[in-house]
Amino acid sequence: MAQTLKRIDAGGIQVAALYPRRNAKDVPRSRQAKFQASSAAQRRMNQINSVQQLELRLAANFPTAGSGLVVTLTHDDDHMPKNRRGAQLHFKYFLEKLRQARRRADLPEPVVFWAPEILTSESGRWHHHIALDNTGQDYEIIRDCWIYGSDVEIRKLRVDAEKNHETLAMYMTKELRECQEYEAKAGLHGWSCTRNAKKPEVETIIVPDDFELVPPEGSTVLLDEKRTTEWASYRIIKYRFDGKRLTPVPRARRRRRR
Repeated sequence: MAQTLKRIDAGGIQVAALYPRRNAKDVPRSRQAKFQASSAAQRRMNQINSVQQLELRLAANFPTAGSGLVVTLTHDDDHMPKNRRGAQLHFKYFLEKLRQARRRADLPEPVVFWAPEILTSESGRWHHHIALDNTGQDYEIIRDCWIYGSDVEIRKLRVDAEKNHETLAMYMTKELRECQEYEAKAGLHGWSCTRNAKKPEVETIIVPDDFELVPPEGSTVLLDEKRTTEWASYRIIKYRFDGKRLTPVPRARRRRRR
């Protein structure tokens, strides 16, 4: 007999699920129980909504503290856009200036995640929350490229119990979760990213029946969920990566996608 191990490698964050594989020799009750357990595990793993997806993408691109910058760009009165479209055009121009400035400074192409916001802002001003890779030479470049106001807040990415990829994703998508505009208009998204941003690796492996899903020693466990019935069970863990991965498993019969 065997089990299915599915895991998402987002660099700073790992998510893994272990659930049973159905066998042609299973009795009907066992086969149905395994189907329900594997389906439930898959649904749980697939609950990658906008916030969770952004969290994993941020972790894949900025895995450690300080590897990314968290920036807020605010419009002043003279450059206040009239609507979301205007705010998007301003940000598009900023992003192009940032790319050009990086090229002139012989720096890497920027990896940027961004989300515009107004309705949940206390100031009522259009502003953009962004996260980007930290080259160590970005502070003045960012301020020079944002020509729509002098209010530019820049801080290094934190990855600890209080501030981390999850809290940043929640912060960047709060308008998506709170604003009825997104519910009323199809096609509006809470965040976007540049095309060169990495995607988490998704891997599915067939493992022995006695394989146990255990987070690495010393890792910070963010989620540990297990469901067991008489006939089947599944387990899902999510932990912050500290340089180790799960116990090595057989590499045969593997499917990988990006």
